[in-house]
Amino acid sequence: MLSGFDFLFAGLAAVAAGTVNALAGGGTLITFPVLVALGMPVVSANATNTVSLCPGYLGATLAQSSDLRGQAGRMRMALPAAAIGGLLGGLLLLNTGERAFRGLVPFLILLASLLLAVQEPLRAWLLRRAGKAGAGFEPRAVLPLGLAAVYGGYFGAGLSVIVLAVLGLFMKDNLTRLNALKQAVALATNIAAAAVFVFSEHVSWPAVLIMAGGALIGGAIGGRLAGRVRPAVLRWIVVAFGLACAVVYFVRG
Repeated sequence: MLSGFDFLFAGLAAVAAGTVNALAGGGTLITFPVLVALGMPVVSANATNTVSLCPGYLGATLAQSSDLRGQAGRMRMALPAAAIGGLLGGLLLLNTGERAFRGLVPFLILLASLLLAVQEPLRAWLLRRAGKAGAGFEPRAVLPLGLAAVYGGYFGAGLSVIVLAVLGLFMKDNLTRLNALKQAVALATNIAAAAVFVFSEHVSWPAVLIMAGGALIGGAIGGRLAGRVRPAVLRWIVVAFGLACAVVYFVRG
């Protein structure tokens, strides 16, 4: 059971995560370890974290809604795959068990940290190959998007990097429009997973309320800091924090 101080700390972590997500991405690498450090079981921490950050994904998608115009066909193809994958990932988490998931946590955090570390090289690569994919390849993106969504529903950190890579491989468009589609895919994935978690006993609703508010505040702060803070610096700070958490979990076994 979290104390009043624990809820305050979780709220501050959510503010930091919302700020980081608005500027560089990787906020889950802050909130999830904090919830675990506060004594929350790892499955509950992951489920609570997923539900808490859904408003942030919604805000990001709405903010880029203008770049989704003309992509209705893609969304009809991608969003059901994302929703099904997120649903399966959420069910997989609930059936993994506390002990087994705890054993996977350091590997998942390490993977998410590495994905965040390669985000900028990935963007540069996507920009170089922009326009090389053809429309005929788009239906082939359904399966890898669905598999990425399974991972997103199961853990989530680094999902956006994977989705953007898949979209860049299979779809011919500029990075701005693909990034908007990525946000919609991430939103569908997280809503589907959250729909599974809300009917379980693993969600701490007081923490969700505080963290959702904190994430929204952090997103607003991040928007104001855009242009004043170098995202690359912030990203590497988050990567270092994630790697440190992974090491701690490995050492603790």
